[in-house]
Amino acid sequence: MLKSFGDIFKIPELKKRVLFTLGILAAYRLGAAIPIPGVNAAALRSLFDAHRNSLLGFLDMFSGGALNRLSIFSMGIMPYINASIIMSLLQGAHVIPYLDRLAKEGELGRKKITQITRYATLILGSIQSFGLTMAISKMPTPAGIPIVNNPTTAWTALTVMTLVTGTVFIMWLGEQITEQGVGNGISLIIFAGIVDRLPAAIKDLIRLLRLEELSLLTVLLLTGIVLVITALVVWVETAQRKIPVQYAKRIIGRKMYGGASTFLPLKVDQSGVIAVIFAISLLSAPLTIAQFFPDAGWSKIISGWFRHGSLLYQVVYAGLIIFFCYFYNSVAFNPKELAENMKKWGGFIPGIRPGEPTSNYIQKVLERITLGGALFVASIAVLPDYLRSWLNAPFFFGGTALLIVVGVALDTIGQIESHLIMRHYDGFMKDGRVKGRWFNIK
Repeated sequence: MLKSFGDIFKIPELKKRVLFTLGILAAYRLGAAIPIPGVNAAALRSLFDAHRNSLLGFLDMFSGGALNRLSIFSMGIMPYINASIIMSLLQGAHVIPYLDRLAKEGELGRKKITQITRYATLILGSIQSFGLTMAISKMPTPAGIPIVNNPTTAWTALTVMTLVTGTVFIMWLGEQITEQGVGNGISLIIFAGIVDRLPAAIKDLIRLLRLEELSLLTVLLLTGIVLVITALVVWVETAQRKIPVQYAKRIIGRKMYGGASTFLPLKVDQSGVIAVIFAISLLSAPLTIAQFFPDAGWSKIISGWFRHGSLLYQVVYAGLIIFFCYFYNSVAFNPKELAENMKKWGGFIPGIRPGEPTSNYIQKVLERITLGGALFVASIAVLPDYLRSWLNAPFFFGGTALLIVVGVALDTIGQIESHLIMRHYDGFMKDGRVKGRWFNIK
């Protein structure tokens, strides 16, 4: 495997892409450390320490700690994700005919939809930035010390503009990684924010062990849980349902074509980390609304209901993950179009008639494996938090973080491996590919 990593730097194009990606991520982490002026850092830190187990602390984890510093990247990539969700829902529900026409125009239509998503990001980013700024300036700290030294109108306007600009800049960084780097840029930015806090969390765990606030057995048990969950995530993320496909022989001129047997691979978790990221983004919406009215009674009730770790929060979170797993499949995978293409090229599934019966069969199989994958992802996202509470261990690397980190890592490694194999190099594994597991469902 070390030799395979060395092969990356033997390919000029791949080397350039990898270094470009690392450079962009370094720029993102640098921006996450630049605070907005006029903020009492100690008071802000005490506020987030008091809300560590709330949704506010959860969002801070996904911003890579930028939120508890109120840095220029505090809003993170969430406005862009929210805009993408809205655009996807509008396209999936066929509410706006104009979007349906753009979706059918190929690359040109995709560029126009991306442009509309950017404008929507700007609007949502402005609203959320204003809400965050007002909440931070009015939110009381445990010690009663104001977070903002002088919350004037000029400071509010400057902070909102800075946060919006930071969001737009992160969106641009993510797009640059996707186009010129390796991996999905948005996912990698979230990945970098989570992984950046891992060394500090491990250091804190060791400190608690030395102070005997945690027993060695608890630390070993917690480490074992993390390793087992990581293995399970890899196991499911690489799982595939392979549907056998047979192509009939055809004679064209003097040559015979077809007659080959292949398979149609369907991933158990088609959406990957997209469903998890979308669910988190949507869950942050009630908190964003509550930020506009921090002193209102209903705002406090919403904040209590959606407290990270509460029963309502976990139920809604799991339900959103399952919904977005199915929603992603409905948008990204079209069994009818696939069945028509198979019929056009003389392909068929043994025992299934071509055309609509094939489409119905693929849809049925997809729904069944998606249910299993969605339930697994929802369980992994929710259960580790209860295990950590049971162990009373303040280790932040929960199920959601593991799902995103492992999913993004597998996707990025797969793209790097494709570049290596395309240029006749071995992949990261001895057989040359990180292959998906195979299983059969009748």
